[in-house]
Amino acid sequence: MSRWLPSKRLSYLLLVLLAGGFVLNLFLQAASLSMNIPGVLEWIGNSPWLFVTGSLFFFFILLFGSAILPNTYAGPVILFLLCLLLGIADYQKLATTGEPLFPWDLMLVKNAGEMSKITKGMISPLALLAAVLLVAGLVYVIIKLPKNTIRLPLRLGMGGISVALTIGFLVLVSGQSPVVSAMNYQNIFWNQKVNYTQNGFLFAFAGNLRQSLLEKPAGYSREAVEAIASKYSQLPDQPAAASPEEQPNILFMMDEAFFDPTRLPGYSLSEDPLTFIHGAADETPSGYLLSPEFGGNTANVEFEALTGLSMYFLGDGTIPYQQRIVKMSSLPSIVSILKERGYQARALHPFDETFYNRNRVYPVLGFDSFTSEKDLAGAARLTPDGYISDKAAVQEAVRELKSASGPVFLHLVTMQNHFPFTKGLNGPNTITVQGGQPAQKDELETYVQDTKLTDEALAELQQELQDIKRPTVAVFWGDHLPALSAGIYTEAGWDKEPRLKHETKLMILANYDIGNEPLGTLSPAFLGPTVFRLSGQTLPAFYKLLEQVQAELPGLSKNVLIGSGDAGIVTGLTSDQQELLDDYRLIEYDLLEGGKYAAGLMF
Repeated sequence: MSRWLPSKRLSYLLLVLLAGGFVLNLFLQAASLSMNIPGVLEWIGNSPWLFVTGSLFFFFILLFGSAILPNTYAGPVILFLLCLLLGIADYQKLATTGEPLFPWDLMLVKNAGEMSKITKGMISPLALLAAVLLVAGLVYVIIKLPKNTIRLPLRLGMGGISVALTIGFLVLVSGQSPVVSAMNYQNIFWNQKVNYTQNGFLFAFAGNLRQSLLEKPAGYSREAVEAIASKYSQLPDQPAAASPEEQPNILFMMDEAFFDPTRLPGYSLSEDPLTFIHGAADETPSGYLLSPEFGGNTANVEFEALTGLSMYFLGDGTIPYQQRIVKMSSLPSIVSILKERGYQARALHPFDETFYNRNRVYPVLGFDSFTSEKDLAGAARLTPDGYISDKAAVQEAVRELKSASGPVFLHLVTMQNHFPFTKGLNGPNTITVQGGQPAQKDELETYVQDTKLTDEALAELQQELQDIKRPTVAVFWGDHLPALSAGIYTEAGWDKEPRLKHETKLMILANYDIGNEPLGTLSPAFLGPTVFRLSGQTLPAFYKLLEQVQAELPGLSKNVLIGSGDAGIVTGLTSDQQELLDDYRLIEYDLLEGGKYAAGLMF
């Protein structure tokens, strides 16, 4: 056999790879549009150069595959399958959370084992069988095709051209070059759904590779930070609502995918799953948390609650833990503030410690210790395949609080209520649900049963608090609404109700008198100053800024703005509100992307 690939055969190979590039681009765009083929064709008609250029990008990716492996077919097939997986992941994420796939989502690949457990039941056995048969068929074809070799100079040339053009494409897109702008590309980082819909999967995905968390505010400087720090430092420190005799323990309990299912109209439950929560609602501070997320991205809710920084200012789809905080050495937070006041800082999460890089992020925020699933081998699960239960997580949290010699800040993130909502995953369902589609009955009843178990765990926590000698305050909230089938929310009429689809239950418990003033609806960024008031803590300047914002806009989210008192949904900002948000944005930029001057001035 000749050491040179015959020119005719090379031509056929190049044509197949070119066709493969167009097919990949078409598939990825279809996945980004939920397999809406007419929508894909309309997009191609409106942005033909984006489609052609993107298809050529994939052609050179496949060409690179031909150059790097001795078998000229194996490399392109492997890369083709990997790109198909990207499209499938994009489609699945859109169906589950309503958001497209972002570059930083790929960091979860290292958690492939845990992800397979989380998504168990979401991928049909038929689809898995089809995938296995497809891969087996491709392997068989590769083996049977004539063996070809490419001489080293030609191989190097093909590989070099592919790498150079691929890198050049990424540089042009990430830098918003006039070349790509002429193709009708605009990096719409502030609205990622529009970004992917308008620019196509490839251009939007590539444009996010170098995306900063937020744009530099006008007038940003050290002097501007100093002026803001001075303004809020001078505000009087109002007396706390409660002042226990000694520094109280503070427990944050962020409960996975927890909300009040009795709020869903059109559904009838055989019993109230939240008897404790509903019964205690008038006896202790309670209300709703306005989650910045829906169906996922737990880490972003946690980010707000711990740092007091708001997702409102950050680009759509960003995950600060993975994009920024993991690269930092420190970041002011409620953890670091309390540590400076003599607190022990502990984190507890009954799952994989590497999810969202928590094992690397928590030390940046100031945590002294982190108890994860690997440290809880004996923790109870409701079934062998289920997650560690909320009750077991609460019991571990109480054990850690009771064993401490001084005041503790303990941050608990649960897992019991994570999807999939497979019947029997957390034991038998004891509550029946009437209404909605029959096909969704098991799913909804399983979720309602999970909330009942959480309610029981919270009731146990309230009892355990009475046995803790040190004053202790516990803040409980759901991180986001669950990723239930879209039809469940459609039946409830919530498709166009952003407030309802982002409100989770919020309740504060304590073993000393903290009153029962309603909390209304709060963003997680305001939990810090709220619990400081209830625990007798003085407020640093940054928390005074947060209190000012909270007084005007207690619900601060891109999805909906909620005003104070009876103001309801806010559709326009006053000049004072805009000034507060400008101050807030500038400090947030300073801490995340700027000179971090506020770290020494406002905390």
